[in-house]
Amino acid sequence: MKIAILGTRGIPARYGGFETLADQLAKRLVQRGHQVAVYCRKPFVKPDDDFDHRIRRIILPTISNKHFDTLFHTFLSVLHVLFTDADVLLICNVANSPVAWIPRLVGKPTALNVDGLDRKRRKWNFLGQWFLHFCEVLAAFTPTRLVTDAGTIREYFRQRYHKTSEMIAYGAEPVRTDNSEFSDFGLSSRRYILYVARLEPENNPELVIRAYRDVDTDWPMVVVGGNPYRPAYVQQLKSMADNRVIFTGPIYGDDYWKLQNNAGLFVFAGEIGGVHPALVEAMAAPNAILYLDTPTNHETTGGCGISFRPEQRELAEKLSQLIASPEQVDGLRERAQRFARENYNWEKIVDQYEQLFEGMFR
Repeated sequence: MKIAILGTRGIPARYGGFETLADQLAKRLVQRGHQVAVYCRKPFVKPDDDFDHRIRRIILPTISNKHFDTLFHTFLSVLHVLFTDADVLLICNVANSPVAWIPRLVGKPTALNVDGLDRKRRKWNFLGQWFLHFCEVLAAFTPTRLVTDAGTIREYFRQRYHKTSEMIAYGAEPVRTDNSEFSDFGLSSRRYILYVARLEPENNPELVIRAYRDVDTDWPMVVVGGNPYRPAYVQQLKSMADNRVIFTGPIYGDDYWKLQNNAGLFVFAGEIGGVHPALVEAMAAPNAILYLDTPTNHETTGGCGISFRPEQRELAEKLSQLIASPEQVDGLRERAQRFARENYNWEKIVDQYEQLFEGMFR
């Protein structure tokens, strides 16, 4: 099949979950003999990028504004794909539902992956939340198929919009690194706390930093991530942190996996969305997981972690408890890895997408 992936910032993955999905899915689909094109936003790609060159990158301009970036670029991508020989399309992000119907006019079926409930993110003002709510409604009608990545999100669309969706999670495939040579940022293997997320309020970095300040430990906390649209918020977080917190900015590839493979604990505090790639990657690494107690996070971890309520004191207490309990940490790591292997294998995920595309192609 000839498959086009639209709606992400492009490959290689340098931003978030949709970019990781596009990267991993495209790479594995071309290995299976399909032709894959990934639409990329000009500011996020470079001529010397390292990626599988069997994948066709179509680089188009965009508007570097958090309110218009996604929809504007995807609209250009949709206009372009109309004049290509693509058989099926995967469009990522619920914000792109207003244009998901257009390729269908020329016989190109579309699958729309909505991810989580984006309208609930705290970064959006009233107008942004209203628009994304409107996009949710359209998502039930405009694509050929709707894709959700978690049972909680699938059930939400079923109950609220009476729409059945295909549930396909994200995958994780750890890159093994040499632990004996691990010294980045002056860290010791298995003796630091790792937090990976875009630095946005709904991922609760403030809660994690405040709780960590109350933990009496010589384990540093490594914060991986950034926010290109709100650098002032990143500076605010840095001003809250003590000198044990290391802000690395966004990290990808082997260096990212080195941090995952050597962490002592992984803290996940996202409150919005479906299956988060950083969480399933931490499980596969494997890491002992502390996660914010939400239905989706509980579903993602399969209970193979320790949950915490959004309370500073409780998180601090559980961090202290695990740091002092190496045997419990080892047990959590083993359980997380086993669950990730069974549920978040990338080849299994690609099988599901391939079956989805074949059903649309017919």
